[in-house]
Amino acid sequence: MAPLGGINSVAVEEAVLRLENGRAAEGKDAVTEEVPLTIYLNQEEVATLLCSPGHWDELAVGFLVAQGLVRQPEEIARVEVEAQRGLAWVQTTVSRPLAKQGMFKRLLTSGCGGGVSFSFANEASGLAPVMAECRVAAAAIPELMHRFQRMSEAFRETGGVHSAALASEEEILVFREDIGRHNAVDKVNGHCFLHRIPVKDKLLLTTGRLSSEILTKVARLGIPFLVSRSAPTSLAVAYARELGITLIGFARGRRFTAYTHPERLRWE
Repeated sequence: MAPLGGINSVAVEEAVLRLENGRAAEGKDAVTEEVPLTIYLNQEEVATLLCSPGHWDELAVGFLVAQGLVRQPEEIARVEVEAQRGLAWVQTTVSRPLAKQGMFKRLLTSGCGGGVSFSFANEASGLAPVMAECRVAAAAIPELMHRFQRMSEAFRETGGVHSAALASEEEILVFREDIGRHNAVDKVNGHCFLHRIPVKDKLLLTTGRLSSEILTKVARLGIPFLVSRSAPTSLAVAYARELGITLIGFARGRRFTAYTHPERLRWE
């Protein structure tokens, strides 16, 4: 097994045996790399995620923000990653030890590979509705999704990753990919959080299913649009309606379906 692009590569090369025209043929194939990352918050182990290499500082911060363990960028004092050992340390100025929070519980999410979440039973409780008054041209969404889906070299190599991106109406601003759709979104969210990128007029694009966990990750940052080529779940639709997020699924070709808050779309 040989990495194709160094320590941040998301693919490795494997020897394979293919059936071609009724005959066995030896060859090589690019396979998505999957590695563990253990996240520590103020020296306390929080979780181990199975993920793709690269952007682990963003993934660690994005994951902690999604769990409500870090709430403001100014709380972060230091982020360190030891890539060779698969470790990430986040030091904050505000301590919220997981073990002391009785209201938290461990949940197995619907994410790829069975993600881990520490959350309230009703994940939407305690989240403020997104009050953004921005509007986006409906015609811009198919164009953004077309550009977005052409950006993943790893998917073209392996077919084994999800992608997520932050976009304005005009362009893709941040693009990340990972074996897990949750991880890809956390990497984008972590980047926005660390770099204090304003998101009140932005869109979060994803290739994954629109589940309630993905919806709450977007709501915590206050992003008003969540768009995917895939389908939403009923709970994601309910959360999006409650939290003021414009939820768009089946964004393929020149069409899409808006499930909630279509008033943010300009139908020109």
